[in-house]
Amino acid sequence: MKKLVAALCAVVVLTTGAHALDVTAPSALLMEKETGTVLFSKNEHEQLEPASVTKVMTLLLTMEAIDSGQLGYDDMITGSAHACSMGGSQIWLKEGEQLSVSDMLKAVCVVSANDCAVALGEHLAGSEDAFVECMNQRAKELGMNDTCFKNATGLPAAGHVTSAYDIALMSRELILKHPAIRQYTTIWMDTLRDGTSSLVNTNKLVRFYPGTTGLKTGSTDSAGFCISATAEKDGMELIAVIMKDPTSPQRQEDAKTLLSYGFSTYALTNLTADLALAPVPVHLGMQETVQPVLAESSVLLEKAKATALEKTLNLPQSINAPVQKGDVLGTLTVTSDGEAIGEVPILAGEDVPRLTWGQMTMRLLRTAFLCGKVS
Repeated sequence: MKKLVAALCAVVVLTTGAHALDVTAPSALLMEKETGTVLFSKNEHEQLEPASVTKVMTLLLTMEAIDSGQLGYDDMITGSAHACSMGGSQIWLKEGEQLSVSDMLKAVCVVSANDCAVALGEHLAGSEDAFVECMNQRAKELGMNDTCFKNATGLPAAGHVTSAYDIALMSRELILKHPAIRQYTTIWMDTLRDGTSSLVNTNKLVRFYPGTTGLKTGSTDSAGFCISATAEKDGMELIAVIMKDPTSPQRQEDAKTLLSYGFSTYALTNLTADLALAPVPVHLGMQETVQPVLAESSVLLEKAKATALEKTLNLPQSINAPVQKGDVLGTLTVTSDGEAIGEVPILAGEDVPRLTWGQMTMRLLRTAFLCGKVS
């Protein structure tokens, strides 16, 4: 049943394509957050060094720990000798210095602090090596088949690779499931240590591209300039991944090109705005009807096709008990100018157990008794 639902949910047809859209970066991808639909791709599975975009996974594991109650924003983390030995971008954490989880998240998101990324990983898993094992396990769970992490930072390491597609997968998981990360990824300028340490975001889109919500930049000599850029407009959030651009300004321009293309071409359309689903009668059920619900309330459509939609319901006149919540009852077919746009499953919104023999007997006797009184 779950496979059927997944298959039906996937039937959303986007036919416009990317036209002549292109970017300088040798590898890139544009994804819509809610549906996970890929709107543009270029060598999206090529294994490349991600540099500090690696930290999207570090942030994801940290936010999962926070949201599960394992970790608190106000918990204090002590900098270890290993964490403080990181090169590259850092806040010059001193061995034995303590900062809150919140401050370390801010440092990682805003200035890509390698020392804080490692400190967070050590606090969660006991050591950076153990944390990297967690990173790779989570990547496997997300279907990131092009990825192998060697550290928590993205500092150059042999075999530390991922792809534009995989970066989009982990970025989507972070912003979809843990939107509170925005309180850090949207910061342009801030301070730490009671104002003595200044921070300026490495992601210039935060200041110069309206609607930017994050997410993470990265650059090394070997990786080039990379970014996972997220932005939201009119209720739709997009993820633009750029890898191995030659310069920082080009990385920014390529990300803007993809985001602007996505926002100008596509829209999330609410299917439930003018749609009422009547209860479906249930034969031999503990209750007489079951309430159907849409598996998805919104679909991603080309803007040109989203203005004159026709919706056709395909629901049975009745169904037999038992009914389990989530069972597929029918479909909603969406068309535009006679062209099929997509199908969305209509599911049972509740369980309806089947009557037992004893309950059926009692119901028949009660019905006969009532009929006798009326006559």
